[in-house]
Amino acid sequence: MNTREDAPADRGSLVGIIFFILGLGTLLPWNFFMTASMYFNNRLNTSEWSNGTITPTKEYYFNNWMTLLSQLPLLLFTFLNSFLYQRISEKMRIAGSLVFILLLFILTAVLVMIPMEQDRFFSVTMATIWFINSFGAILQGSLFGLVGLLPQKYSAIFMSGQGLAGTFAALAMILAIASEADSDSAALGYFITPCVGTLVTLISYMLLPKLEFARYYLDSKSKSYELEPSGPLLSTDVVEDTEKSSDPSNGSVANGNPNKGDNSAIEVEGVKQAFITLPSENAPIQKSSVLEVFKKIWVMAFCVTFVFVVTLSVFPAVTVDVRTVYGGKWEWYFIPVCCFLMFNMMDWIGRSVTSVFKWPSKESRLFPALVVCRVIFVPLLMTCNVQERNYSTVLFSNDYLFAAIMVFFSVSSGYFVCLSMTYAPQLVGPKDGETAGALMTFFLALGLSLGAALSFPLRLWV
Repeated sequence: MNTREDAPADRGSLVGIIFFILGLGTLLPWNFFMTASMYFNNRLNTSEWSNGTITPTKEYYFNNWMTLLSQLPLLLFTFLNSFLYQRISEKMRIAGSLVFILLLFILTAVLVMIPMEQDRFFSVTMATIWFINSFGAILQGSLFGLVGLLPQKYSAIFMSGQGLAGTFAALAMILAIASEADSDSAALGYFITPCVGTLVTLISYMLLPKLEFARYYLDSKSKSYELEPSGPLLSTDVVEDTEKSSDPSNGSVANGNPNKGDNSAIEVEGVKQAFITLPSENAPIQKSSVLEVFKKIWVMAFCVTFVFVVTLSVFPAVTVDVRTVYGGKWEWYFIPVCCFLMFNMMDWIGRSVTSVFKWPSKESRLFPALVVCRVIFVPLLMTCNVQERNYSTVLFSNDYLFAAIMVFFSVSSGYFVCLSMTYAPQLVGPKDGETAGALMTFFLALGLSLGAALSFPLRLWV
């Protein structure tokens, strides 16, 4: 949607700032649990004493399960959102989801200080991940629909906020490590951060209806495809006079031709009918079917799915187990910096670049070809210094090579995802923009889920 000429100004870019915060808030659950993988693995992989003997450490594959249980709710609730939209109000879906996300983050922070048997801790954590990402999926789907009612640049701002959520989580983890506090205190401080972030997101959403610019677009959503009547196009008196003049019994001659009395009546009636049916433009325009819309955007749907299949198949399940060749304190910072911070910053840069540079074009066959070429990153990252290894050999043990691969991997991921999501609505008419957005969100979730499922065999294959 383009900015309307009669729209009020977004004073101080407050609406843009709020949607940036909302974008950031939608991905806090996924990013804070993903970045805290070291904390969870340390709690799950410690040896336990049982009957005077040490019980061997059990392999929980936390990163794989965390990725899968984070993305499956997104796929499920993206599918169910069409029913939720009709039965639950927008305010309830968005504000309610944020409240439950806040409560689950508080629970996670409290569990840091509570000793717990490993299996039980794993089960509670997985249940928390499932539910917090379920509410996150409802929140994300609802906000995508909301931002779609505003000019297109606000969708880019919203997605930039999502891209920065991972950077926010990575910086929180780095600061927790740098504090040199004990592990429990550092983890507690880390999980308090998303509690504050979610609370700010909730307050920002509640402020949105108070801004004139937001009200102008959000309050008029029911009139998106309607035209306001400007008054009667033909007065009753004129119609009556026309009827009289077209009646052959009164001896009048329509259009001055006595031989065309009946035809003239039909013609005049036709004119009259045209005047009467013009107001039917006030009725909503008929939208295309989902299948018709999909036929127009299937290339973009494939692209966004394939990008996330490649990305989630190795990140973070494989990349989080890469080890540095250097010792000392750098070992603590290596994964937070070279894996999480670098990925999220480069991904955000890739998304942001699309606001000033778009290549290839949406009609170009080169676009899907480049997306498919990203599959090369899977073997490249699997042959980095991933530990423990089962089958493959290490080809790139150097930290700098791993960082360089992550840069190109991350930038291309953000760039092609944002380009696909931006191009799809442009391939359909304005009346089908919402349907195209919903379809793209579904295929985005499908790509995330398939990538998460593929991460299990790939990690075992390393």
